[in-house]
Amino acid sequence: MWTLSGFADEIDPDLVTQCRVLTDLGITWVELRSAWGVNVLDLTDEQVGQAQEVLREHGIRVSSIGSPIGKIGIRDDFEEHLVRMDRALEVARRFEAPYIRLFSFFIPEGEDPADHRDEVLRRMRALADRAEGTGTTLLHENEKEIYGDVPERVLDLVTSVGSPTLRLAWDSANYVQCGVRPVTQGYDDLRPFTDYIQVKDALLATGEVVPSGEGDGEVRELVRRLLADGYDGFFSMEPHLARTTSYGGFSGADEFVRATKAFTAILDSEGATFQ
Repeated sequence: MWTLSGFADEIDPDLVTQCRVLTDLGITWVELRSAWGVNVLDLTDEQVGQAQEVLREHGIRVSSIGSPIGKIGIRDDFEEHLVRMDRALEVARRFEAPYIRLFSFFIPEGEDPADHRDEVLRRMRALADRAEGTGTTLLHENEKEIYGDVPERVLDLVTSVGSPTLRLAWDSANYVQCGVRPVTQGYDDLRPFTDYIQVKDALLATGEVVPSGEGDGEVRELVRRLLADGYDGFFSMEPHLARTTSYGGFSGADEFVRATKAFTAILDSEGATFQ
């Protein structure tokens, strides 16, 4: 059975409000990116405890830590970033989250990503090494303007690092915004490494993010392919319907609900069972 989760900070900065909307939707998992307007890695230990209590009260568990690890420039200081990685692993442990979402570093505008490949791989190997033995799996999300933004480089990244600790989170909309038809151009190569799905769609012509099924992200085809090959994992709602930045997005409660219902309608029509 498939499991729904979501970036509930797209609903509201307040964690209690986030949980209430998730509960109304029947969703019992959250991808924790921020609470009370504070990034999950910047929560104090006291705030982490408060967040744990709120989640317990609402019967919600954490599917993944939606961290910003790897969302720095490839020339930015990395040693400092490793400290952030250690905090991410500690937060994941505290919330009993099986995954941490991360990225593969912004490439300077106008420069060839191939020129930065060696440094990207060095950094990603270091991050994967950090996670080994912790019981936490790192999920690389394809994001615009990072090294791993198109299927060819995502495949290069995950196979070259070659660590069981590093797997993939699939984001259809981000591929579309890079000019890619995701299922047509990337599914066969990337599916063996894909453990997690970020749910959003986008228009190829403009890059505008839209509810699932209204764009060019081949969401229905993705669902069909995943059903056919036995995928058994999370689908994390990340609608970005009101505002999008390089570091996240916002939808508001009404649009988050609309996006979720658009996706679950596809699941229902394809005969997928989910919780």
